[in-house]
Amino acid sequence: MSQFDVDLFVIGAGSGGVRAARVAAGYGARVMIAEEYRVGGTCVIRGCVPKKLMVYASRFAEEFEDAAAFGWTVAEPRFDWGTLAANVHKEVDRLEGIYRANLEKAGVEIVDSRAVVVDPHTVRILRTGRQVRARYILVAVGAHPSMSPAIPGGELAITSNEVFHLKELPRRILVVGGGYIAVEFAGVFAGLGSEVTLLHRGDKLLRGFDEDIRDALAEAYRRRGIGLALERTVQRLEKRPGGIAATLSDGTTIEADQVLVATGRRPNTAALGLEEAGVSLDEAGAVIVDGYSQSVIPSIYAVGDVTNRANLTPIAIREGHAFADTVFGGRPTMVDHDLIPTAVFSTPEIGVVGCGEAAARARYGEVEIFKTSFRPMKATVSGSADRVLMKLVVEKATDKVVGVHILSHDAGEMIQLAGIAVTMGATKADFDCTVAVHPTAAEELVTMRTPFVVKKPEAVG
Repeated sequence: MSQFDVDLFVIGAGSGGVRAARVAAGYGARVMIAEEYRVGGTCVIRGCVPKKLMVYASRFAEEFEDAAAFGWTVAEPRFDWGTLAANVHKEVDRLEGIYRANLEKAGVEIVDSRAVVVDPHTVRILRTGRQVRARYILVAVGAHPSMSPAIPGGELAITSNEVFHLKELPRRILVVGGGYIAVEFAGVFAGLGSEVTLLHRGDKLLRGFDEDIRDALAEAYRRRGIGLALERTVQRLEKRPGGIAATLSDGTTIEADQVLVATGRRPNTAALGLEEAGVSLDEAGAVIVDGYSQSVIPSIYAVGDVTNRANLTPIAIREGHAFADTVFGGRPTMVDHDLIPTAVFSTPEIGVVGCGEAAARARYGEVEIFKTSFRPMKATVSGSADRVLMKLVVEKATDKVVGVHILSHDAGEMIQLAGIAVTMGATKADFDCTVAVHPTAAEELVTMRTPFVVKKPEAVG
């Protein structure tokens, strides 16, 4: 009789945990997975999926405006928050059902409860108190929004968890943060008609992105009427008859109906029993793992945002799959976190793969820059002030394209395909010999021929 109840116990049924459980079960492992909230994790339940549906909703206002220039007569549009919220939740429910069905079909036992680690091979299910012995434990509990540093009145604010459950569309909203989530929700609420202020402690949005992209997004957001309050922080929040008053570090005050804090996320490792079991955590609470997602305890692995490596859903999925291949499939597999295509679903969208200009110069030395900015074809008729920015970063010594940066409608779709070329090591010559698809915005990626040269100021005297 086996000393273990299961071969694998997965804590957390998000994207990474679900993939690992299904693939491990496919290899013949006995798998149990525990989830304390809802199957599907952050991405499906309160992240990528519902957010992208809200992004779609926010863009219709511009479509209605543009339609007139193309000969359409559109009645005065009206937006109903309740309808959007109900349909988003309906879709989330449908997807959760699919995730559950796929786990059950794979033979994975689902436990609807929080589970904690007791020792390197034991997990306790809190709802029942049952202790389960597992040959391997996989921690895939993700992360949660951080409200730190704590400020007076901080309880008046909401995070990206609560934003999907607002009862009504706020007339005025202050969004605090400068990363993916803050930028995306600022665009959503502006598109839906809210008066939006985006506050960030830095001098530019989207730290780590190429400088041209950062500048172009700020310009696009200002054109859309989004107020940018940069190089400031919130000192306190107060409830007032007219809403919530946010006092800023420069002494000014912003009044809003809602304050959305999106200043970062922290791994969900608190009170999980990991340190007591000997697992090492870093200063942020993330599980420290090697290239195979194995912690310092040989029987305990971790994937996804709880490891704080590359906090993106596709990476969690790939890490979960690689774990199952390594441990149960006999195929040791490491995930490359170096080259990751990504998109920011702002309006306009941002798509990026590879290095920005500054990072490329530091890494490769001499590089060539190819970039263009133009009005998209649709805007020439609609009169929209939208602009597209495209930029290629090329390592001069090898002619390899080491960075592609796009700000445009459908940039997310474009960068997925460009990511294939960059991952394969395509050169600028490969891009140049690719036939353009005309008329499209994306054709500019293969028609830029002249390197961009920064003009030096003329000497005086």
